[in-house]
Amino acid sequence: VLLRCTVRDPKPEPVGKSFTAAAVELALASYPGFTLTAPPGPASPYGVYRAAYVDRSAVTHTVVHADGRREQIADPSKSTSTVEDASGTRPSPYPHAADTLTRRMPLGTFVHARSGDKGGDANLGLWIAHDDSPRYDARVAWLSKLITPTRVRELIPEAADLDVEVYLLPNLGGVNVLIRGLLGDGVAAGTRFDPQAKGLGEWVRSRLVSIEERLL
Repeated sequence: VLLRCTVRDPKPEPVGKSFTAAAVELALASYPGFTLTAPPGPASPYGVYRAAYVDRSAVTHTVVHADGRREQIADPSKSTSTVEDASGTRPSPYPHAADTLTRRMPLGTFVHARSGDKGGDANLGLWIAHDDSPRYDARVAWLSKLITPTRVRELIPEAADLDVEVYLLPNLGGVNVLIRGLLGDGVAAGTRFDPQAKGLGEWVRSRLVSIEERLL
């Protein structure tokens, strides 16, 4: 059994030798064969990082072309809601799929992923590769209907009590998921084995879901 203990305090003294010595002495006196992966180190500083937002009116979306031309991009005239209704779903641009046979398989069977950190929030992108497959459009529609805030909390149990936002990106064949607070106070103060959520995408791809046979 691997036990990993992390403590934080505004001052280094309470989490330094006085803490580690008591823990090590107790373990050595209690568990035959107890060993450490590394000796306890001195207290080290940590930082708290939070993502911040600016008003949309303060930002001009501008594309700089290869020839130096600058083109301003207008704001989208409409967007989809990320808010769930009472049934745990949210609006989708795709029609409801007909009943069909499904198989329990990893989400990553044909879904790709990339993940990372934004302060204490985890950002997860899921998409279907545009590989000229005749099933591409159907797979995109399936993924867009599958990934809701409720389903994300099922796939990532540690996000069960966290705010989850899902943004549909149909023109890119994917969705973007924002999980607020999954990384605590950010990577500099993180206590997770994966403090930057770099492995989150592969973890989600490994999760089993029901996939329609027509998509395989």
